[in-house]
Amino acid sequence: MDELVQRLSEGDHPVITQRYKSVEELKQAIDRGYVLVKFTDTRGGTELGVRLDNVLTNLSDADFGQSTGTVHLAGNLTLNYVKVRCIADVDLATLQGKGHLEIVE
Repeated sequence: MDELVQRLSEGDHPVITQRYKSVEELKQAIDRGYVLVKFTDTRGGTELGVRLDNVLTNLSDADFGQSTGTVHLAGNLTLNYVKVRCIADVDLATLQGKGHLEIVE
């Protein structure tokens, strides 16, 4: 098992969506179905491009107009040759949150 994948699949870790300067930019990325999520507690940070899974992603607690609430982002990708699902809950007020990886068999 890859060390980075294993570490990020154990517990929640701080994440940011720093590439997006505003909630509107994040919403546009979500609408396109592809977001960048950065795990900040790795050496230099680990930014992952996540193709969103519409079934697993939940936007019902988000108010994009008021920049409040949270978005639950989820999607599959391959990191260091390991298939994983990235799960991140991001607060729209700060564009920060918690996330983790799940190994996909």
